Amino acid sequence: MNIDERMFCILLLILTLKSGIEILKKGLREKSMPQCVILNADYTFLNMVDWKRAICLIVKGKVQILKHSEKIVRTAEGIAIKIPAVMRLMKLIRTLYINRVPFSKKNVLIRDGFKCAYCGCHYGKLTIDHIIPKSKGGRTTFENCVSSCKSCNNIKGGRTPSEARMYLKVKVYQPTIAEFLRMKVRKLGINEVLKDFGIY
Repeated sequence: MNIDERMFCILLLILTLKSGIEILKKGLREKSMPQCVILNADYTFLNMVDWKRAICLIVKGKVQILKHSEKIVRTAEGIAIKIPAVMRLMKLIRTLYINRVPFSKKNVLIRDGFKCAYCGCHYGKLTIDHIIPKSKGGRTTFENCVSSCKSCNNIKGGRTPSEARMYLKVKVYQPTIAEFLRMKVRKLGINEVLKDFGIY
């Protein structure tokens, strides 16, 4: 980012803080403004940030804009700026992609796609079922736990799936942080945007 661009961004931020921002599209609420994809310096996906945070990162010179969105914000003074869609950090943040995801009920549900591992339903309250019941020595690990609707959990009871003649519709495994990031990318619907940059 050259000096003129940085000065423009600083001016824009000052005007934004002073005057507030008006959305160009009539009726579009601020909360519906798009979020921006943040990539690490090595082009790996990191996170999503709202457009205000994105502007701050641009002003501080911490990111490089790779792609703009079609959304525009305008200050009360009439200055308009395109909202970035994808940005890359200038400095690499060390991340441990091979690390295992810590066990929790939420992480089991995320791994299983918020669906019952036995019947595949995704409505109602889901619980965690031990494939090999605790009463039979089953441990509370990713390899022995799946998401289950209350109905299937009650039917299975203290039996193994084979004893209850119930079969798993999901693969049971210990997910990694990298796998969870890929799941998040799919859920956010930004696969195609990242594929344009050769990511995922």
